Amino acid sequence: MNRQLFIVRHGKSDWSVPELRDIDRPLKNRGVQNAYTMAGFIKEKGLKPEIMISSPAARALNTASIFFRVLEMKPDEMIVDERMYHASPGEIMEIITAVPDKFQSIMIFGHNPSFTQLANVFLTEHIYNIPTAGVVFLDFVMNKWQEISKTKPVDHFFEYPKNL
Repeated sequence: MNRQLFIVRHGKSDWSVPELRDIDRPLKNRGVQNAYTMAGFIKEKGLKPEIMISSPAARALNTASIFFRVLEMKPDEMIVDERMYHASPGEIMEIITAVPDKFQSIMIFGHNPSFTQLANVFLTEHIYNIPTAGVVFLDFVMNKWQEISKTKPVDHFFEYPKNL
C-alpha cells in the first residue's frame, strides 16, 4: 500500500515587529504568495493529503491554512499539534507514526532545521536546506506508519518557489 508524506516548511516570516514572540511571527506578503504558489503546484499535480498536521506557530499555521483552502480540505482534516513547534526529527517521527493507518497521506507544516533533517533521513541525495514554502514529497510502499523509519521512499520530489 502506498503512503505519502508531504514535508512543508512554513513560508517566509515577517520580522518587521521585533518584539513579537517567535511563535506569533506572521508571514510576509512574499510568504503568503509563495504558499499559494506551492499549494497550487501540489493541486496541479493531482495530489491531496488526507490529513494536515501543523505547528502552532503563526507562520506555519498561516501556510497550512493557505494549503487547506487551495486543496479544498475539510475542517476535520487539519490538526494543530503543539509538539511540532521546536520538534526534533525524532519527535516529528513520533507524531507521524501515531497517525492512524486509515490515513494514507499526511502533510506536515513546520520549521527548519528539523524539517530538512527529517527529509534527509529518507533521501539518498541530501538536501542542504528546505527553503521557506519548500515541499518535500515522499511516496512509500508500507502497510503502517510505524514502518516509516525502516522504509525508503519509492518516489519523491523536492520543490520550492524559486524553482517553479
